Amino acid sequence: MLEIRDLNVHYGGIHALKGVSLEVNDGEIVTLIGANGAGKSTTLRTMSGLKKPTSGSVLIDGRDITKVSAQARVAMGLSQVPEGRRIFTRMTVLENLELGAYSRKGRGGRGADLDDVFDHFPVLADRRKQMGGTLSGGEQQMLAMGRAMMAKPRILLLDEPSMGLAPLLVQEVFEIVQRINESGTTILLVEQNANKALQVANRAYVMETGRIALSGSAAELSKTEDIKRLYLGG
Repeated sequence: MLEIRDLNVHYGGIHALKGVSLEVNDGEIVTLIGANGAGKSTTLRTMSGLKKPTSGSVLIDGRDITKVSAQARVAMGLSQVPEGRRIFTRMTVLENLELGAYSRKGRGGRGADLDDVFDHFPVLADRRKQMGGTLSGGEQQMLAMGRAMMAKPRILLLDEPSMGLAPLLVQEVFEIVQRINESGTTILLVEQNANKALQVANRAYVMETGRIALSGSAAELSKTEDIKRLYLGG
């Protein structure tokens, strides 16, 4: 469904991605793990059209979209929840969610989609008239995920959804990720909490200094000695 081939990305003189290739199949949760600075967020930003690659290709359903704009990719069913949430703090919860549907033509089905978001995140229904900036960190993360869902994505890119959250909220966020996937959305998950990410994912890629170092089923990788030592505290 989503694929990158031999992707190279530069920030000035810094070679951030060095021939990265990966794929995400329909219905999967695929996780991308690695240390800070490995290139995980750059990979997502390039997939979603926020960063132009130096070379290589991004494909959806086999179609090359490397030169397609970020907003057009949203219309094609690709949405990203950015690291740090990036909600609109001076807008209400409801206004944030409605902006998530901005790229959709017409208003058909938006009420049902709001109900779906509120089913996944009941706290947002209770806070719908509250300003986004007054929400807790966990609530803001849920709002960022709900906003992305309002675009009706086929593929959801999640960048560090558990960052800065208390352990109980981390568990809740990962349960929500699984439910979103079970409802039919394919997910590519970038996450520093490798233990949780590998528990929910079907497959995993490990990035090191801009390259894919390892890939395989999440269950297999979680048993690999290097992965246990470097990422799982084993």
